[in-house]
Amino acid sequence: MSGMDRLDRQLRIKGWNQSALSKAKIAVVGDDDLLASLFMLSASALGINDLVVIAPVLHSQLLRVAQNVNRDLSLAHLEGFYTHPILDELLRECSLVVDVSHYGLANKLLLEKGFRESIPVVRGFCYEREGMQGFHVFTYLRGREWQELDQVVSPDNLPGGHFDDGVLDTIVAGIVLEEVKSLLMQQKISGALMGYERGALRGGDRGSRILVVGAGALGNFVGLGLALSGFRHCTFMDPDVVEATNLNRQVFFYDALGRSKAETLSERMNGLFGMESGALVGYFQDDTELSPYDAVFDCVDNFETRIVLSELCRDRDKVLISGGTSADAGQVVVFTPGKPGPTPADLLGLAETVRERGAQPVLRDRAACTYRPDPSVIMTNQITAGFMVDSFRMLLDAQETRNIFYDSSSDERF
Repeated sequence: MSGMDRLDRQLRIKGWNQSALSKAKIAVVGDDDLLASLFMLSASALGINDLVVIAPVLHSQLLRVAQNVNRDLSLAHLEGFYTHPILDELLRECSLVVDVSHYGLANKLLLEKGFRESIPVVRGFCYEREGMQGFHVFTYLRGREWQELDQVVSPDNLPGGHFDDGVLDTIVAGIVLEEVKSLLMQQKISGALMGYERGALRGGDRGSRILVVGAGALGNFVGLGLALSGFRHCTFMDPDVVEATNLNRQVFFYDALGRSKAETLSERMNGLFGMESGALVGYFQDDTELSPYDAVFDCVDNFETRIVLSELCRDRDKVLISGGTSADAGQVVVFTPGKPGPTPADLLGLAETVRERGAQPVLRDRAACTYRPDPSVIMTNQITAGFMVDSFRMLLDAQETRNIFYDSSSDERF
């Protein structure tokens, strides 16, 4: 399999410059948590081949996946904290710096480096304060010295204990990578301090039995988010087999060409993260049995199946978390039984769209991406999937959810 086969779906994006990614050298400064590892995984899948990481630890399973997804990945990892300018020598010739640390000393040193050397610094981090949890992402360029800059500097000056959440980390890593991609390709970056906040989760029961319909890019990251949140009882449903063109975003399928997506994803979640998941190889249809499940995640790639999902979850009183993506956008729509509001299909007008285009639901012998050559990239999928899992956790925590619409071309993004 050639690298171009793997990257085919993002090469179809208008204005895409893969050479700018593959030739770049990126510095990553992290902490003793998941964020640097999740960024490394996604950057590797995108085709960024040269990473210098300063962090005390990298997640061993995510590192193994990253190295298998992109066999051209060159990774230099210094096991430690970025605490002195003498470490700048390690960052020499880097195109930009990604700062996902949680201590002010690194933040200040890297902002000073960015100012002094005119190097972009993309800053992303999660936080917990005053009963709220959330994240911020900001891209610093020389000349963007502004009054809100202190909001991206951690209050704790030295490395130490800090809030971390794998699902929020997944979203942050995707937004940071979107900014990195835009910087390298000389495209528009966000001029805003991007952020998201909700009430602090209390944790609680993670015994829900979950059906994930669709084991493609969204399904991969929904599975990861559920695993990182402590959910164990999941079933992945998909009729497709793995194609080479899936591998720029369906990161857990690196060595599974021709194998069932549902079975492979279940095996990977069980083996890498200790899930107790199962697989169903087949299409979701109006006679699919939902009684064993407490919630359904809609990760499918066609409107017809989404309509069936919406109608069946409504009729069976099942929670439905529906996600959809394009190359530059995504949305998350939540349906909760017993609460007023439209189903995801009704809210998005899917039935009318299907009628207008005269489409008929046809089951293919093999529903592979070979037959759906639409542009697709990892960032929108991991961001959308992260918000899907976070919405479900909010429901379990009795927090009010809201539908989320993500647009990579806007300053605020969502």
